[in-house]
Amino acid sequence: MNAPRRLIVVGTDGSPCGDAALRWALRIAARPGDRVHAIEVRPAEALAFQPHGRRPAGHSLPHQRITAIRREFPDAPDVSIATPYGDPATELVTASTDADLLVVGTHGTGPARELLLGSVSRECVRYSRCPVAVITPEAARRLVPAAAEGKRAGGE
Repeated sequence: MNAPRRLIVVGTDGSPCGDAALRWALRIAARPGDRVHAIEVRPAEALAFQPHGRRPAGHSLPHQRITAIRREFPDAPDVSIATPYGDPATELVTASTDADLLVVGTHGTGPARELLLGSVSRECVRYSRCPVAVITPEAARRLVPAAAEGKRAGGE
């Protein structure tokens, strides 16, 4: 009997914790036949400062980075990618409506900063329509790419 196809949504932002969330989803959570959907939300304010649809200066190229991470896991499902503009927590919670699992990273900025700025991971845990896995900075350090693990094991 075949297990049903699941949809795993991953919030990425180009940070080590965001990349670790994608690695965790591909290595641990995803099963053959699952669908993985990476979402990297761009701030809505970026549109106001960029006439004619130009990309904000210094913005990462999420498709290239996400594709490179996907290549680290040959047996993992393909990853679809979305890069909407808006509020990250709102976009991820909205995507959780159809998801079986939402995976996000947390920067661990501390309670004072979260009180002032809010926390995407906290909002996802509170309002998500599906289970949420939160990858902490400590967990992100454990999920370094295989190439970096090899260098560390070699004493570099």
